[in-house]
This record gives sequence, structure tokens and C-alpha cells, in this order.
Amino acid sequence: MNVIRRLLEQNQALSGWRINETIRSSYELFFVHRKLETVRATDTVSTNVTVYVDHDGKKGDSSFDVSAAMTEADMRQKIETAVRRAKLVFNEPYELPEGGAETSELPSNMKDRDPKELGRQIADAVFAADTVPGGSINACEIFLYRDTVRVNNSRGINKTQQKHWVMIEAIPTFTEKAESVELYEDHRFTDFDPAKVTAEIARRMAEARDRFTAKKPAVPMEISVLLRPQEIRELLELLSDDLNYGTVYAHANLHKIGDDLQENGDGDKLTVTMKAQVPGSEASAFFDADGAAFTDTCVIRDGVAAANYGSSRFGQYLGVEKPTGDLPCIRAEAGTLTDADMKKAPYMDCASMSGLQLDLYNDYIGGEIRLAYYFDGEKTVPVTGVSMSGKLSAVLASLRLSQGVVTEGAYEGPRHLMLKGMTVL
Repeated sequence: MNVIRRLLEQNQALSGWRINETIRSSYELFFVHRKLETVRATDTVSTNVTVYVDHDGKKGDSSFDVSAAMTEADMRQKIETAVRRAKLVFNEPYELPEGGAETSELPSNMKDRDPKELGRQIADAVFAADTVPGGSINACEIFLYRDTVRVNNSRGINKTQQKHWVMIEAIPTFTEKAESVELYEDHRFTDFDPAKVTAEIARRMAEARDRFTAKKPAVPMEISVLLRPQEIRELLELLSDDLNYGTVYAHANLHKIGDDLQENGDGDKLTVTMKAQVPGSEASAFFDADGAAFTDTCVIRDGVAAANYGSSRFGQYLGVEKPTGDLPCIRAEAGTLTDADMKKAPYMDCASMSGLQLDLYNDYIGGEIRLAYYFDGEKTVPVTGVSMSGKLSAVLASLRLSQGVVTEGAYEGPRHLMLKGMTVL
């Protein structure tokens, strides 16, 4: 870091620079079935440098990676090459964020734990869910991470943040008569709760079994569809991205501040906040890749576009006095939908999709449903082999949000979102 800083400061062609460094220590366990096959500990450093060159009334930039094997001469050559490339980029002028030194750490109940003992306890929690007859966890990989992220720039920013988090990758499997169904589970957290880990893996074990027995229902049908957190986040991110500084600057936004996204609606009103942190999420942070501090921002309030957000650069282009930073997490307020409300009419609860398909400009929402639980008004059965589609503006106007809330990944909000009047084929 010191060497590259010195070389950057010596280069008179530069109008600015930024160094992003991530130091990762990991403890990793690899299981085949219940047998621990490999244990690995790693320490890695990733360093990326961005140089900025003001030229011809514009600002250019170019980035390159730095490895520990590089000599000082190698680094100097990399900088010179990046300068030449930056002169081929013609962005509108903007200032890099400025600030001082800052060191922060995300809260975690794992930061002082011995990784060997913690890894064993996490593995025990995972395999405690392996109780489904005919089911098994074919493979499981557990990664315990300590990440230290640093940002330095030419305007005095020297910020460091540290986080402790875990990623579990598991393959829940169900087998019967020499035929199997496998699912992939990716579970992440910053606070270890054995009961929650077991419950999450148990849910996926049950879904592997249900995927095996699921049948295609009689279609077509027009029905309410329940989305779960992953797809809810995709929908809310689409609406929020439309309000991002970069989208607005590129004139690619469909909505502007004050527009009613749920016009003439009779459902629950959306209130969505872009946040720096949500509890338990590994995506949480104190600053973005530019080193800009975050300001939590409510972008949709009661269904109406309320504010823009985004990076320092595009905020400056729009004349924003204090840009929010490129906020990594999203929160939605709970709604009024209860379990009893759900059961007033048939619905399809989507447990697994190939991905939510969304298009603001073509007013479309849809996707392939790999596993869902179909409630016909009396009983619930697993179904597969169908797809859904609908008019996005219509389902936004009538959507319902559950009272129960969860945190999953970078999302905090309702456990379910109900889309009314969807066509299932």
C-alpha cells in the first residue's frame, strides 16, 4: 500500500487516484455427506487501483490490479499504462469524495470465536436438519470469513471496515427408486444462531422432497401468487434502481420523484428504504467503493417515488448537495396480509423460481416456477413445471404485503408479497 501510494503521488499526470484493498482470512470445511474431507485456511489480499486524469475538459479513469509479486518497476509501468487508457475516456468532470481516517466494524457474535470450534458447531447445526426420510445432504461447504476492506484516495480518504460472516453451501437431496432431486442452498449470516441454521437447511430439505413429488397442476389458471424474500428483493430493487442517480442521469428512468407507482391501487402501499446496513446481512457496510459515507434514504413512500440515491459521481452530475452513497441494502415496511387472509382464496406460494422476469418499460412481470405450494381452497400440494405472467402496473396497484418480516441477504421486510390476478400456464 505504501509503495503504490508513493508511486501514484509522484505521477504528475494524475488528477486523482483511489486504492481499494480487501484482506480476507478464511477457515473452510468441505464435507461429502457427513464426512469431513478437507479443512483449509487461507489468507488473501486483493488490491485494485483506479487512476483519474483530467484532460480536454473531461475526466478519464482506468483501473488495474496489484499483486504481491509485482516489483516497483512493474507498478510504475501499470500506472503509466492506466494513464494512457484514462486519456481515452471522456466522462463529465466530478470530484472524488473527500474525508479523513475511519475504522469501523460490523457487529457479529462470531468475531472472537475460535474458527475450529465455530466451524464444528455450524456443521452440527447443518446436519441436525438431515432428518427427512429419503433425504440427505450430499455435499456441504462452510466458509468462515473475516474481511477487512480499505479505501484510500488522493483527497484524504483512509477508511477501513471489518466484517465477520459465514457462507454455507449445501446440496439437499431426496432419493427414491434410484431417482434423485438435488437443490442448491446458499445461506449467509453475520450472527450465528444454530436453531436458525437448522431451520433454514430443514426447509430446503423439505423442498427437495416436495420437488420430487410435485406435479404439474391443471392450467391455465388466474390466481394470486406469493413471492418470497429473494424475489421480493428483485422486484423492489427494480423499482429502486429506476430512482438511482445513474439511471436518472442516463435518462433511462421511467419514474420521477412524485410519481405514484401504485396509481389507483387498493392494496398495501410500498414504503422502501435503501440502507447501509440490515441486521445479520453480510452486504452491510459503512461506506461504498468510493469511500463515500452512506445516508439511509427512503426512495418510495406510501407507493410514491420519494427520493433518488446513488454514487457520489452521479449525484454530483445531478447537482445533489450530499449524495447518499451507493447503498447496498434494502428494507420494505410490513403490510396487512395475515395467514388467514391468504387462505380466503386459492393461491400459489413460490418456493423456487428460475428468476423473476421484470420489465418496467413493457409493463411485465413473470418467470418460471420450479416449485410452488398450491392452495386450492382446502388443501396444499407441491406443484412444478409452470410459469407465471402478469401486468406489472396492475399487480403493483393491488399487491399485499405480509405482516411477518424477515431478513435474508441484503433484504429486510415482509416474508411474503402477494401478486393478484397472475396468469399461470
